[in-house]
Amino acid sequence: MSKELILYCDESDKDGPHFANFYGGLLIRSQDLETCIQELADKKTELGFTGELKWQKVTPFFLNNYLAFIDFLFDFIEKDLIKVRIMFTQKYFAAVGLSKEQKQNEYFLLYYQFIKHAFGLTHAAKESDSRVGLRIHFDQLPDTREKCEQFKDYIANLNRNKQFSEAGVILSRNQLAEVDSKDHILLQCIDLILGSIQFRLNDKHLQKPAGKTRRGKKTIAKEKLYKQINRRIRDIYPNFNVGISTGTEGDATKKWDHPYRHWLFMPNNAAINPAAAKKK
Repeated sequence: MSKELILYCDESDKDGPHFANFYGGLLIRSQDLETCIQELADKKTELGFTGELKWQKVTPFFLNNYLAFIDFLFDFIEKDLIKVRIMFTQKYFAAVGLSKEQKQNEYFLLYYQFIKHAFGLTHAAKESDSRVGLRIHFDQLPDTREKCEQFKDYIANLNRNKQFSEAGVILSRNQLAEVDSKDHILLQCIDLILGSIQFRLNDKHLQKPAGKTRRGKKTIAKEKLYKQINRRIRDIYPNFNVGISTGTEGDATKKWDHPYRHWLFMPNNAAINPAAAKKK
């Protein structure tokens, strides 16, 4: 096996007024893992962060530190040393005809689709002369132990998937783990990006405290960080639209090649839900 890919996965808002079911992933090649982790950790220390980097912790006092860290992170993304994918659903397009089981397992079913398709993993082996190993670190999964283990069993079955097999992608059950984001700087990185996207798509940048006519300082700080993230994405893809799927121009290999992509997951059977439309 000539190389290994390490995928860090996180999730955010399950529900929102306009968009829901946010999933985020950060993928890195094994040969770049140690260097990227060390440099990101060093930058975090240099900027004075002593705890976990989290979107919910962004405040006016730490804004400049977060802006500097995001710039440092996107330098790695722009060089394709780190790949990032964000997936979400839009409530304007509501899934219909779902079974009771599908509704109960929606979280894990969508997570499975994200891992299987978002990174274009079946095209990863073109960089290698032989097979490609895949290791996945999940942030702590928010469900019962039994359901989480069943989900990991289901993910491991990708190893038997014809497309994965023919592409030489190898995924073993013992390479799937739940980890604590406090101990993994790369999970903290995806939390910042994922948090910023759900913040903007669900118009949280417009929210005002009850009884107030102006937005809170923390909301304004988060909007500034989101705008910096958006600027860095647009350095890679001019005119990038955060609310739609990133195009491939008919070339499916771009799902792997692109360093940064979004995926608006559309159900096969959908009905328009006007109540979830954004006001113009």
